[in-house]
Amino acid sequence: CRLKYETIPNLEKAIQKAENIEDEKILKEVVDEELIATILSRWTKIDITKLTGSQKDKLLNLESYLASQVKGQAKALQVVSEAILRSKAQIQDEKRPAGSFMFLGPTGVGKTEVAKALAFQLFDDESKIIRIDMSEYMEKHSVSRLIGAPPGYVGYDEGGQLSEQVRRHPYSIVLLDEIEKAHPDVLNILLQILDEGHLTDNKGVLIDFKNTLIIMTSNLGSEFAFESDSKKREHLYEEVVARHFKPEFINRIDEIVIFNALTHEAMGQICDKFIMELNQRLAPQGLFIELTDEAKDRVLLYGSDAIYGARPMKRHIQKEIETLLARKIIAQSVSEGDNLIVDVIDNNYVINKKEILLS
Repeated sequence: CRLKYETIPNLEKAIQKAENIEDEKILKEVVDEELIATILSRWTKIDITKLTGSQKDKLLNLESYLASQVKGQAKALQVVSEAILRSKAQIQDEKRPAGSFMFLGPTGVGKTEVAKALAFQLFDDESKIIRIDMSEYMEKHSVSRLIGAPPGYVGYDEGGQLSEQVRRHPYSIVLLDEIEKAHPDVLNILLQILDEGHLTDNKGVLIDFKNTLIIMTSNLGSEFAFESDSKKREHLYEEVVARHFKPEFINRIDEIVIFNALTHEAMGQICDKFIMELNQRLAPQGLFIELTDEAKDRVLLYGSDAIYGARPMKRHIQKEIETLLARKIIAQSVSEGDNLIVDVIDNNYVINKKEILLS
């Protein structure tokens, strides 16, 4: 098993790498555009495609790409996409961050998934997210953790958790989870970033946030997610935000985006997406899996949760279907090239090889 899935693939990669090296010249006699872009990419941490390629198509198709990754949030995705388009067209104030959003809604409805999709589409890397849990910044002294400890205090040389990461990775998404839990002094620091697009750290270094996209998530008002009247729901959200945050903070956010509770139709689309992602992970082993209608109905029955969103479904698929599949892979009862189908018998999942009828 190790020979098949580790040794042989590693040897194939090594052979391919050696062949690629042979095709390239060892030394370049001319300094060309690609070489300059490569050097600048190393200096600035900007992906090379952002220096040599055009983002036009990605930006114009941003909303449709987000819709392919996040289901059931059409209006929220439209608001986010349009705000980013305005920023990239340099219509907005260039001194401020590329975009700033507050995502409101119950847990498990796609707020973090939007951040990941934006990171991939705008920065070519889903990991270009500086994620900070604001529940760790509930006390006054926690400000120093964001921008670094003052001289003479422990941690002075380490830099701040926010300022240092943005200094090293200026083209990133800053994801501030549970922003409502942050201390008011922490919000004052964020106010400066939203207003001026920069921050001075503990060493006096000016940290530029102009190329970051700032996303704050909050569960404030999540109890209103099931209000059927959309205008009334928006009004209730606005009221709870106004009670919790100062007007000057709210006014500096580009868009407050409200995420809906997931409908049954959206949950079905999310189920399809989870299975598609599973197939992407199975592709190196040459396997493909699909659900019967009965199996999908069972996933929706036991995996859907109005309060916790799509996360219980993901756990259900992992525990019930992926575990069953893993047993078959380890037992070698499935092999490369097999098309598998998940069905339900006696209220339990079963996985069988799909029979291919030859005409």
